[in-house]
Amino acid sequence: MHWPFCEAKCPYCDFNSHVTREIDQSRWARALAAEVRRAAEETPGRVLTSIFFGGGTPSLMAPETVAAVIEAARTAWTFSNDIEITLEANPRSVEAAKFRGFREAGVNRVSLGVQSLREDDLRRLGRLHDVAEARKAVEVARAEFDRVSFDLIYARQGQGLDDWRSELREALEMAADHLSLYQLTIEPGTAFWDRAQVGRLRGLPGDDLAADMYELTQDLCGEAGMAAYEVSNHARPGAESRHNLIYWRQGDWVGVGPGAHGRLSIGGLRQGRVAHMAPGRWIAAAEAGSGEESRETLSAADMAAEYLMMGLRISEPLDLVRLRRLDPAAAPEGKLQDLVDLGLLTQADQGSGPRQRGAWS
Repeated sequence: MHWPFCEAKCPYCDFNSHVTREIDQSRWARALAAEVRRAAEETPGRVLTSIFFGGGTPSLMAPETVAAVIEAARTAWTFSNDIEITLEANPRSVEAAKFRGFREAGVNRVSLGVQSLREDDLRRLGRLHDVAEARKAVEVARAEFDRVSFDLIYARQGQGLDDWRSELREALEMAADHLSLYQLTIEPGTAFWDRAQVGRLRGLPGDDLAADMYELTQDLCGEAGMAAYEVSNHARPGAESRHNLIYWRQGDWVGVGPGAHGRLSIGGLRQGRVAHMAPGRWIAAAEAGSGEESRETLSAADMAAEYLMMGLRISEPLDLVRLRRLDPAAAPEGKLQDLVDLGLLTQADQGSGPRQRGAWS
């Protein structure tokens, strides 16, 4: 569920996010709930294992809006006994005070956009909170929710290896069961990109230093019992984001809200669905009957490529049998062997006998 609104646009962000002064929460709650019900009409009898409120800044939603979406989903599908319901939040104190309302609405996991534990870097990143607010928000979240994650960005301007080592150790002391640690990338269409084009984004680490920071991240998190289960995500065993694993394992999900993407298997075909991106256009379309802008049936090659690209993000191996079931032409033996010879792939057999499968990582 994509909530597209933010208090301010961060200079590194290329997500579908918009700054607006006034939001009609009741109108948005009705439209989002209606889109949930519309999707459910096409997927009757399914069991829902997770809901993820992403953005934008979903913690700008009223708890009543969150509750309306969750209740629509509860009515539309059967909830699994251990359903995971995550809400992304910014650590502003005004939002931290709403955590109890989110929990009462049904949220049981929070992901906080801390981004840095250094005041100067928070300002450079365009964040509106300070370090004290971030620490307090993590503390409040841990008091309200059993499962709490927060994000940090590294390879920032002027940051050295020892700087990141010190900051990451602080983060690990604060962490509950999950950390998302992203290397800063400069994306077209962002304020950082524009600054970089005219030489005004100085002090970014070079590729070698950024790679050293990545290796350091793996070492420190591993020592702390929070090994990487995905390129940028670390968790204690059993605390992995179940929702994000659906994407990376090529499961089915419904996308609701401006710009949301979905993947659904219906009638033996896998469809890619995309919602209108602009908030105003999306809500008008949703109120008229459907916020969906387009859908397409994915080809065998498309499905295999998605499984390959997403599956390589996570630490668990790729199932070669599944890959070739999607597309028999995928992963020719000769090319696989070339990658093995280069030390870029390893193979392990899973099971035994005629159903033995090749697993690649």
